[in-house]
Amino acid sequence: MSSIPHRSERVSVCDQVLVSLRKIMQSIDMHSHTLIKRFGLTGPQLIVLREIATRGESTAGEIARAVSLGQATITGILDRLEKRNLITRWRDDADRRRIHLGITPTGERLLSDTPPLMQEAFVEAFDGIEDWEKSMILSSLQRLVTLMNARQIDAAPILATGLLDAPIDEVNETSPQGTATGGA
Repeated sequence: MSSIPHRSERVSVCDQVLVSLRKIMQSIDMHSHTLIKRFGLTGPQLIVLREIATRGESTAGEIARAVSLGQATITGILDRLEKRNLITRWRDDADRRRIHLGITPTGERLLSDTPPLMQEAFVEAFDGIEDWEKSMILSSLQRLVTLMNARQIDAAPILATGLLDAPIDEVNETSPQGTATGGA
């Protein structure tokens, strides 16, 4: 018998955590790249477009609150959606400061072709586990955030990489290299 431990036995718990984090990041990145490549939308843009479609006529503030994004982030996303003729904006007749939003027929057609969001599948699976396991996962992730000195980062509950209101070309430029193909 060999006294050299098998490679899998030599992998530390820390390495296993890092590998798991990397897999999560790659999975999110690959899903984001698929949305961009097939539909020309980022995950956050798709979330906002779906929320507008679900609510019907609404305001930017209502959408921002519904998807847990800041007003500045929503404004950038809405600008991009409007530029692609996926939504329309118009001023309220009674209060000219209020801007209403609605989805266009082009936006409705695009939505009918898009796949479920990665976070929708996650939420469904997460809802199916026991409360004690949910608490354990949350506690572990919060501890990782602290260990990675990331507590100060303001984040929305959206599974996407990069800036949430970045244009498509910036998303492609800032994305980590090799993630879509499973590289390092």
